[in-house]
Amino acid sequence: MTLPYPDTYYARTMEETVARPALQGAVEADVIVVGGGLAGLVTALELARGGLKPVVIEARVVGWGASGRNGGIVSPAFACDGEAIAARVGDVAAKALHRLTIEGVARVKAYINDLKITGAEPISGLLNLRRFDRSDDLRAYAAEFSHDYGYDFTYLDRAAIRERLVSDRYFHGLADAQAFHIHPLNYVRGLAAELERLGGRIFEASPATQAQFTGVEKRIKTAAGEARAPRLVFATGGYTDGLVPRLKRAVLPIATYMMVSEVAPDLIASAIRTREAILDDRRASDYYRVIEGGNRLLWGGRITTRAASAAGVAQQLRREMIGAYPQLAGLRTELSWSGQMGYARHLMPQVGAMAPGAWHITAFGGHGLNTTAVAGKVLAESILGESDRLALFAGFGLDWAGGALGLAAAQATYWKLQLQDWWRER
Repeated sequence: MTLPYPDTYYARTMEETVARPALQGAVEADVIVVGGGLAGLVTALELARGGLKPVVIEARVVGWGASGRNGGIVSPAFACDGEAIAARVGDVAAKALHRLTIEGVARVKAYINDLKITGAEPISGLLNLRRFDRSDDLRAYAAEFSHDYGYDFTYLDRAAIRERLVSDRYFHGLADAQAFHIHPLNYVRGLAAELERLGGRIFEASPATQAQFTGVEKRIKTAAGEARAPRLVFATGGYTDGLVPRLKRAVLPIATYMMVSEVAPDLIASAIRTREAILDDRRASDYYRVIEGGNRLLWGGRITTRAASAAGVAQQLRREMIGAYPQLAGLRTELSWSGQMGYARHLMPQVGAMAPGAWHITAFGGHGLNTTAVAGKVLAESILGESDRLALFAGFGLDWAGGALGLAAAQATYWKLQLQDWWRER
């Protein structure tokens, strides 16, 4: 069965292909979740585990957006750096938030293992690599992270890197053995299947047309139906529309790009001798990993604030790839695609209450795999009255993102970061 996903490598290789009905007529639930991406599905799944009966309303199909077409790397990070987080909420709260990102990595792995999501195919290891010759701060960061969180990195000098990667581009790095990479669309569809097994319902092809969430009974209307519940969660992201203007104003849609190579295991192995994912430490970074047991190379990077041709941007990605690995000049690109991520102005997830009985969970800024896993759990805990951990996100509210000016500023910032990267490496 062909489901209406964008043409990505993940859509071509997904394992579970259940098509779900559109919302018809009136349905009652314990909680309505608007958005069938990772944030909405994790929240709904944890609410179902807590005894509630959720209804998820998805405009297209589950995992259609960034949740199902991202780089697939699961590591402990936010889009916002540690110093900026601490400057906003203080050192104690910042460390508690960083512990959440580590918990999120463990939660993704637990979902995959416990639910037996075989198609997610987790592969261990992430290399964070540096393109200029300085290592003292990397070593200090690794020591601090180990001391503060009990989470260990392994420092890699140039010789250790070259055992894995046949390239002159990288000077120093940190290996993270606890991070891993997955097939994100199979993962998100596995979560959806488990939610339904627990009694939750998912309606696809059901764009919400009206939201009423200030009264005791919450209502979401679609073209052909209506959902009613005493609780409501908005779990939108890079494709947030005008359903709730306050949410739309708080999220910047930022596009990123990916490409996948032809099948060429011997050629790829001449350059990349590890199954660990690779992320360079530039402010405007590239990330890549071998997939299908080494048969193909997946490469991602670049951002734009306006729609651009994925095929055109893939040419820029190819230049980066060949710059790092000249021996891959003959490696053909078979497929390229793009997707929109949701960013807040403060670069942190926005998770909190909008009104009595109504919450939001959005803007994961390119680090959604681990952070949705833990943020959805934390939000569900709050709704169920199990913990007050939701307060950790209180310092990162629905700040106005700037509209068109915000998008222009984001693009200018990206260009500035690219220039800084260029200068630093020289």
